[in-house]
Amino acid sequence: MIRHIVFFKLKDNSENNKQRVKDIILSLKEKINVIKFYQVGINFADEERAYDLVLVSDFDSIDDLKSYATHAEHLKVISTLKNEEITTKVVDFKY
Repeated sequence: MIRHIVFFKLKDNSENNKQRVKDIILSLKEKINVIKFYQVGINFADEERAYDLVLVSDFDSIDDLKSYATHAEHLKVISTLKNEEITTKVVDFKY
């Protein structure tokens, strides 16, 4: 299995915006069939080093992760969020 984790830091980190971005990201769950597990969480830790959102997703293989990354629906979400001033960090690993 492949785990794909993305951390998101939003310039506008109001509760409403965090929920809106979470909903946009979660919209992919039912649209891309190679996703095995897909969860988005809003951070509650009040620390400067903390990120605002996290995506945790699982795939059967690296090829499935690549398929997800290039899927038209995923690219639409990236395009939608591109102008949001969001900083991201990613970790991908096998388990």
